[in-house]
Amino acid sequence: MGEGMSNDAALMPYISSANVACGFHAGDRDSMQKTIELCLQHGVAIGAHPGFPDRENFGRTEMQLPDEAIVSLITEQVQLLQDMALSMGTTVTHVKPHGALYNMAARDMRLAGIIAQTVYQINPRLVLFGLSGSFSISTAASIGLTVASEVFADRTYQDDGSLTPRSHDNALLNTTEDSCKQVLQMILEKTVQSVTGKKVPIQADTICIHGDGKHALSFAQSIHALLGHHSIQIQPFHP
Repeated sequence: MGEGMSNDAALMPYISSANVACGFHAGDRDSMQKTIELCLQHGVAIGAHPGFPDRENFGRTEMQLPDEAIVSLITEQVQLLQDMALSMGTTVTHVKPHGALYNMAARDMRLAGIIAQTVYQINPRLVLFGLSGSFSISTAASIGLTVASEVFADRTYQDDGSLTPRSHDNALLNTTEDSCKQVLQMILEKTVQSVTGKKVPIQADTICIHGDGKHALSFAQSIHALLGHHSIQIQPFHP
């Protein structure tokens, strides 16, 4: 959310948590304020979505930065959103790294540790969202952070449980039928089918839909209805 798309307000009734761009890969103070206001109107939990300082590539191109630069960019973005939320009478509940930073941390234990330690230093009560089964989850949990294993409603998976890179033609799910089928399998069976047909074990604490995705609104509406039909409650993540 807050990435400059036109559908933020339309999506809000169908979600329970928002990952808010904090000005580096997208967004600015004005968009952050407007997104927080929408979250308050709809009872949606507010999360910081820090990314690489790379607006040109929307934070989706890998960058090799010194450790102190990673600490600084996470701290600056999370604290900015925290301060804004507090000034508006609310709080930030979770942190989810964005784009390339998220995917790099999922497979790199050292980077995952830097991010986890930084979040812990900012506020040890923050929940860290990370890719299910990845170093992001195991490393953060090992230092005492509460974690939420994240799965994706609009992305395909590789045999190792990683997301199919966006550079691949089959990286995205493009129909509500495929998205709903994947979401239900991830929740009820605790598996996801990879692009080769392998069933990969998965833990689904929170489901991601990318707000900039072509089908974001229809996916959100369909998944919201589907989970309601199966008596699966949608609510902000609580440990």
